[in-house]
Amino acid sequence: MDRINTAFLFDLDGTLIDSVYQHVLAWQEALDHEGIELSVWRIHRKIGMSGGLFANMLLRETGLAISPELLERLRRRHAEAFRGLAGRVRPLPGAQELLSHLTAAGIPWAIATSGRIETARSGLEALGVDPDQVPVVTRDQVKYAKPDPDLFLAAAERLGVAIETAIVVGDSVWDILAARRARALSIGLLSGGYGQDELERAGAFRVYEDPASLLEHLDEVGGRR
Repeated sequence: MDRINTAFLFDLDGTLIDSVYQHVLAWQEALDHEGIELSVWRIHRKIGMSGGLFANMLLRETGLAISPELLERLRRRHAEAFRGLAGRVRPLPGAQELLSHLTAAGIPWAIATSGRIETARSGLEALGVDPDQVPVVTRDQVKYAKPDPDLFLAAAERLGVAIETAIVVGDSVWDILAARRARALSIGLLSGGYGQDELERAGAFRVYEDPASLLEHLDEVGGRR
């Protein structure tokens, strides 16, 4: 019987690059500009979810009616504010080494992010990832973002692998829930600010501190030729 090779589908923000809190501050600036008061910790809990769910969350937690026009203004203001902070974004410990190891070992991998290319580009550049050479799926390319499975399904398709043979690596419950809905196994990383118990309850079968820790334990999750 032929052995099934594992493929890895990575989230970007908080998983490969240390950018979650820059996104939080950018969203806070966008919300402040519209006169919407929301605590920073509440914003952090929603990083990685789709724009539609973000709007629903705003409606529940502020009582404001969120129109498509307001949501678009928030998105644009967030992207502008994030670009101003992007110079501070760095790869997380071990991220570049992990991706290099997978490439050298012939293990397929792709990136699937809820961010649009306008905010993802700087992080990809920091990682040294060229979207012309590596499958990168952004919010612009799918109908729905996380926790819907579209991003990871598209990434698996780009790699030419069955989603059931892939492992999703993410830092938020939205990543893990999207993986479950896609029928993929998932690994949680603590580098985005979620706790181990939260990630495990969402469905992660292993949780590690950051990409460096995952690389150290890669053989435990099928990361070999």
